[in-house]
Amino acid sequence: MVNYRYLGNSGLKISEITYGNWLTHGSQVENDVASACVRAALDAGITTFDTADVYANTAAEQVLGDALKGERRESLEIFTKVYWPTGPKGPNDTGLSRKHIMESINGSLKRLDTDYVDLYQAHRFDVETPLEETMQAFADVVRQGKALYIGVSEWTADQIRDGAALAKELGFQLISSQPQYSMLWRVIEDEVVPASIETGVSQIVWSPMAQGVLSGKYLPGQPAPAGSRATDEKGGAQTISRFMNDETLTAVQNLKPVADELGLSMAQLSVAWVLQNDNVAAALVGASRPEQVAENVKASGVTIPAELMKQIDAALEDVVVRDPAKTLEGMPKKRPA
Repeated sequence: MVNYRYLGNSGLKISEITYGNWLTHGSQVENDVASACVRAALDAGITTFDTADVYANTAAEQVLGDALKGERRESLEIFTKVYWPTGPKGPNDTGLSRKHIMESINGSLKRLDTDYVDLYQAHRFDVETPLEETMQAFADVVRQGKALYIGVSEWTADQIRDGAALAKELGFQLISSQPQYSMLWRVIEDEVVPASIETGVSQIVWSPMAQGVLSGKYLPGQPAPAGSRATDEKGGAQTISRFMNDETLTAVQNLKPVADELGLSMAQLSVAWVLQNDNVAAALVGASRPEQVAENVKASGVTIPAELMKQIDAALEDVVVRDPAKTLEGMPKKRPA
């Protein structure tokens, strides 16, 4: 069964393996399979579920809401996000303006069939909206009882500090950051994590398996397995492309002895690795089959000895991306249309 951790400097506990439905619900898998995956997560002790309005253009929220029907709402932690274009994608159907936030939270609650979400997250930083406007809107969402807590995703260290300071002034708390983080992608370690510790924020990390590369199923010099993310033309192939080179794939194969020593699969090792970081509250995992959920949960509660952590670093040294500037580089330079 999965363990639980506090989220940021709050009293909210979440499952350290959190079920996310990006690239699956409403797109890659049928609704009955999605529901079976959610059931498997609940059976494994996962109580925390993460989605976003943009996933499958709102369909993922609907699928998750349907899958959780009949569950005791108070026993769940449901997270969603706002920023990317949704609906007909008009000029105000995007960003973090007051208009878009207030309309988006209402849409998300309707699709999720709930009166509130436990965590509402800014899916990116909006360079076209004053931060004061965004944080005031989030404050009002909290006061209206539509969200219990507020978080961010892929914000820089300075943006987290500024957002946390405004939140404090407005009488609520910023408690989470949702960045990409894995053995191969460590760009948050030098700046985002220290800023988060300073402001009482913890990480809910996405892609701990580097879109599946760290599972070891992609072999250097060989075609990607049929049906894998690297062959998915709906978005999966694009997100995994940065890791699909022979140098990286060869280095990843060197992790197998470490996984074997711990009695873990390589996928489980990758999830356990991100949870060794004390500022990480949860690793987001998705699934296209129920049995994948049960396997991922085996990473919960694992302690990787220091000597094996060093062995991992040595195996991947030449292919790890650490540059903290990557967070800012990956941020939209204008509000997406």
